[in-house]
Amino acid sequence: MSDLSRSTTPRRKLGKTDLEVSALAWGMWRFAGDDLDAATARVEAAVAAGINFFDTADIYGVGDGGGFGAAEALLGRVFAHAPSLRQNVVLATKGGIEMGVPYNSSAAYLVAACEASLKRLGVERVELYQIHRPDSLAHPAEVAAAFERLRAAGKIAEAGASNYTPPQVAALRAHLPFELASTQPEFSALTIAPISDGVLDQAMQHGMAVMAWSPLGGGRLGGASDDKRVQTVATALDEIAERQGVSRASVAYAWIMAHPSGAIPIVGSQQPDRIAQSVEALKVSLSRAEWYAVLTASRGERLP
Repeated sequence: MSDLSRSTTPRRKLGKTDLEVSALAWGMWRFAGDDLDAATARVEAAVAAGINFFDTADIYGVGDGGGFGAAEALLGRVFAHAPSLRQNVVLATKGGIEMGVPYNSSAAYLVAACEASLKRLGVERVELYQIHRPDSLAHPAEVAAAFERLRAAGKIAEAGASNYTPPQVAALRAHLPFELASTQPEFSALTIAPISDGVLDQAMQHGMAVMAWSPLGGGRLGGASDDKRVQTVATALDEIAERQGVSRASVAYAWIMAHPSGAIPIVGSQQPDRIAQSVEALKVSLSRAEWYAVLTASRGERLP
């Protein structure tokens, strides 16, 4: 039986860049609160587990008791409180969402948004800056110009796109004088469109990293559900988890990582113990039959 096991090397290149990142990332869309010690404990748990790739955004914090920029500001406080943590982190953030608009990818806005993010984070540059969502009113040349200006100023090391379709990525790439480092789709055992809609194929074609957001299906794969499709997928994951002595979440992450695009699941938990447990996914080895069984369960019908 052929095996889709992966190397357990803790670092890999982010796309074609020189950035060395962990096989899993930690996402901060629910990173909120005023308790600095608790926030620091979460960051320390990720770093201790070997996760050095952090993904945040200027919009994170809205709706979680904070306001625009709250998650970045909290992480900035953590870095100020424990400066050594910043040295261990490859930091990614996103911009392009403007409250009440909702999208603004004009060159002027993106440059200002990135500079505001740097100020909140208390850093001089971020390793990866991403457009959060496509702006239908912005020409891709404008986005490219913003990336180029920020990169030339040393405020970002690399650039990426989040929630872009393959044609949108292609249009942006056509105007960039350097390679796009990453694409960030929603991808999980419940959200399988990237496998067939060209997102993962395009990433492999051009050597872009894939950052998979919501790898547990918005938490639906993390617990009990009344949804029949979720139950079917959870059962398929549980069968593998039981055989390998790991959690369902670990298999869900491993299922994403088994794809030849080398997708990086963005772990969303804000509980230190679950953040630490997430790297258990590196121990999971999926056969082709197991991987396709999960895909079939998600499709709800046999493969052709």
